[in-house]
Amino acid sequence: MRTTFKKAFVQFVKKASTPLQLAIEIRVAEVCDNPRIGQKKAGDLQGVFVYKFRFNTQEYLMAYQFDYLAGVIEITWIEFCQIGPHENFYTQLKKSIRFK
Repeated sequence: MRTTFKKAFVQFVKKASTPLQLAIEIRVAEVCDNPRIGQKKAGDLQGVFVYKFRFNTQEYLMAYQFDYLAGVIEITWIEFCQIGPHENFYTQLKKSIRFK
């Protein structure tokens, strides 16, 4: 399976503290093991999945896409789009998806 990371995702992880980086790494592995674990979005964000997790007292959201077809058993790629706290997350995600 091919895993890619968009620039916004990489920049957030790079600026994050080491414990948060390790928590993100664990969550990325969980999503890679089962990409359908996240919540499927509709409307402007159709095709995007969002996985929520808590670190300390803060809730973080991780947006990703993958080749999800009803009949497909094996997933060939996952692209992690964005990660961050809930504040303005969806607004920023819509902007990054629109300029794709």
